[in-house]
Amino acid sequence: MNFKLIEMAFYATYLTNKFGWLLKKVKSSKEKMELRLKYSHTLLDKLNISVTVTNPEKLPKEGNFLLISNHRSIVDPLVIEQALEQTKIRGFWVAKKELYNSFFFGTFTRNAGTVLLDREAPSMSAFFKDTKAVVKEGHSIFIFPEGTRNKEDTPLSSFKEGARLIALKNRLPILPVFIKSNANKVLKEAINKRTKNLNIEVEIGDVVDYKDKTPLEDNYRKMFDLK
Repeated sequence: MNFKLIEMAFYATYLTNKFGWLLKKVKSSKEKMELRLKYSHTLLDKLNISVTVTNPEKLPKEGNFLLISNHRSIVDPLVIEQALEQTKIRGFWVAKKELYNSFFFGTFTRNAGTVLLDREAPSMSAFFKDTKAVVKEGHSIFIFPEGTRNKEDTPLSSFKEGARLIALKNRLPILPVFIKSNANKVLKEAINKRTKNLNIEVEIGDVVDYKDKTPLEDNYRKMFDLK
């Protein structure tokens, strides 16, 4: 691990935990969403990374959705937050149990407006109950359907089956979002080379009706022309 990487790791850990404690102190969802966005700007600005939506005309201005996105980088949630900044769409992230227990992300994840997904639980009823409560409060649900970061040299790996169930059970239209840039490569360049004016491009897909029976992954690949 080189010095630049160590320096950024310490800063990111400090910043993430600082905002984690700030999030713990606020009660309203609105304040949590505002702090999440502020955290996103603070960290990505430090890295000299901006976010651009290539087709903003397709981005709904408001509404509740199941937002789905590909996932290749640790900063992808921050990218999504900024992509939605000019809209009223705010949501709770589906977060794995490992993130809740993480030294790096734990405090932030537990307090930032998330729904816990425990794959080891004997039943998923608690998870779906939590998603229903979130939607009832007027929020969207954000999820990476691949289930974990895609570390292959491809823009997309296989989707897990559960994502579409969230849409069905909550009657949520599905908002596909595609992070076109390999955010992981951009992140590495930002840390190792301190390159200025880096940019991550995001493309918005067509909203899909929750009753659409086409497999979610098939719809997503066709929409963004992914092989």
